Amino acid sequence: MNNFLIALVIVAVLGGGYYWYTSQRAAPEGVENMMQEPSGAMMDNSTQGGTPQERGGAMMGTVKEFTISGQPFSFAPNTMTVKKGDTVKITFKNVSGTHDLRVDGYNVGTKVIQAGQEETITFVADKAGTFEYYCSVGEHRQKGMKGTLTVQ
Repeated sequence: MNNFLIALVIVAVLGGGYYWYTSQRAAPEGVENMMQEPSGAMMDNSTQGGTPQERGGAMMGTVKEFTISGQPFSFAPNTMTVKKGDTVKITFKNVSGTHDLRVDGYNVGTKVIQAGQEETITFVADKAGTFEYYCSVGEHRQKGMKGTLTVQ
C-alpha cells in the first residue's frame, strides 16, 4: 500500500511538472497564426488587426500598408515602394479565381485562397532592392500575375 502511494505521488508530480513545462512554452498570443517556412522566415497568415508589435513582432521603421487585389492574371496595384526598415503589411484580396501572393527575396506569402477571400502578410523590408511579387498557382506568374516591390 505504501509503494502504491509513493508511485501515485510520483505520477502526480511528473504530471504537474509536465503541465507546467508545456504551459510555459506555449506561444504568446497572436503567434498561433505564424507559420515557419523551411528557410526560417516567418509568414504571418493572421487576419487579426493591430500592428506587428501588438501581435508580438518586431517593428523597425514605419508601417506601410497595401491592399492588393488579384484576378486572372493581374495584381492591382502592381507596384509598391517602401524604405528599408519599414514594416510592410499587405492585405491580399482575391477578386476572382484561385490565387496566392508570394514576395521574392523575403520568402513570405499568403496561402492559396479562393475568390472573395483575403489574407494579410506582414514582414520587415530589411533588404534594399527590387523584388517581384507574384501568384505561384499554375502558370499565373508567367501569364503576367506579378508586380514589383521596391525597397529604397
